[in-house]
Order: sequence, then C-alpha cells, then structure tokens
Amino acid sequence: MERVKRNLTVLPLLSLGVGLGGIALAEELPEGVEQILERGKIAAISNPQFVTADKAEIADDAWVLGVEIDGQTRAYSLNLLNRHEVVNDQIGEKSFAAVW
Repeated sequence: MERVKRNLTVLPLLSLGVGLGGIALAEELPEGVEQILERGKIAAISNPQFVTADKAEIADDAWVLGVEIDGQTRAYSLNLLNRHEVVNDQIGEKSFAAVW
C-alpha cells in the first residue's frame, strides 16, 4: 500500500459560549442583499464518519479545520464546511461542534 503524504494546514478550533439574549437580530436586510435561504436552514452534520488521510478524497493542499482532544485528532474539510457550516461530533465523552 502506498502511503500518501499530506501537507494539511490545521486551523485552531474556537469554542465560544455566546448567548443571544438581549441581542436584537436585524429583521431587514441591507440594501442590495437578498436572502436565499432562511436562517437556520443549513443542515448540520451529526455523527460524521471518518477515513484515514490516505483514503480521504480531498486534494493534498485542501484546507481543513483540525481538532485534537485527549490525543485523538479529527480534520474537517473546509470545502465540506462551506456547505454545512456545523459538524456535531464527539471524542470520548466530550461532545463539541466544529463550526466554520
């Protein structure tokens, strides 16, 4: 089996607890902006399946969002996150959301 070397850029995962209480969201869009999808309508990925780097079907120079928890790592393709924005995942007993 040929091993593929990947040069992946890993971005730090930001975990922010932000409450929206008291923040008014704008009801009107700025002039020239058209809303084509209602807020909250992009489906998150839950229970993602992973493959090893040599089996991943992404370009060697693709950008990923990397996570390491308790020595276990995950990489989420930014091309995938551009379409879904959120991956709900778990490592051991720790649940988290990878958000782009």
